[in-house]
Amino acid sequence: MRLVPAAVPRPAAPAAPRRLGAVELVPGRVRAAVLSVAGRVLDRAEASYDAAGATPADIDAALAGAAGVFAGHDLQGIGVAAAGLVDPGAGLILEVNDVPALHGYPVTERLGALTGAGVRVEHRARLQVLGDRWFGAGRGRRTFASVSTGEVLGVGVLYDGEVMAPPGGRSGAHMTVSASGERCTCGARGCWKTVATTGWLRARARAAGLPAVGLDALVGSGDPLAGQVVDEYAHNLALGLVNVQQLFAPGLFILHGEAREGGERFRTVVEERLREAVAFTEAEQPRVLVGTAAVDDVALLGGAGLVLSHL
Repeated sequence: MRLVPAAVPRPAAPAAPRRLGAVELVPGRVRAAVLSVAGRVLDRAEASYDAAGATPADIDAALAGAAGVFAGHDLQGIGVAAAGLVDPGAGLILEVNDVPALHGYPVTERLGALTGAGVRVEHRARLQVLGDRWFGAGRGRRTFASVSTGEVLGVGVLYDGEVMAPPGGRSGAHMTVSASGERCTCGARGCWKTVATTGWLRARARAAGLPAVGLDALVGSGDPLAGQVVDEYAHNLALGLVNVQQLFAPGLFILHGEAREGGERFRTVVEERLREAVAFTEAEQPRVLVGTAAVDDVALLGGAGLVLSHL
């Protein structure tokens, strides 16, 4: 009798790796990216819209254009880093001063319908702390702060493993640091935003008789007067961070955005100001680090971190 060898089963094809989706939605721009679970950006897309004159339909179109990058990917979810006041529970962007069309915008509903994925939203500046927690200098820590600098200003605080995001809370840009200060875009006076953003820096440089340029150009000029303006900018940034340290004592502050261009001198001035103001003997001595992620990736990493935090 001749034996017929049994058929050898073919090995199953390996499952495609699941990915993380991230979206950054800010005035005038939508960015979207597909990331690995290690935080590496694999693919990205971007769309723009007219912030002041956009309609909700224009926002829908820009969101759809950027979300095309998710096609063909098996996403574990999408995290949205949004500007303005957000309601994470309802999935809404409640208010953005510069974009009337985003008032009450149902971003999770719209993006979920486009992609079929689960979607969560949080404020951009608060959300980036999760990017640092999962992929950056905050790994292994349960309490620290992540700081967005430049045109956009804000702080995200991770406290005992949880993002501090109370309903109605904001990112700190509109905390009052000078009761008689300049009028802010929100209508109040003396907001931190009025003295610690790129707009203030350029105006201050112009008033000092210097070119109205960014932080990198002022630092690189070697001009002593430019150095004084840079130091003042660092002190203004520290104004808000001192309040955060006194309230929550995060200890570690990770700077992102424009602060990267200030170099070691800028970082040191911010750190020294923090230590002078909060010299508590039993608290962790404040430290300031500068994030290494590319500026365009910071919010996207936060969105990916939001997905991982809810798996």
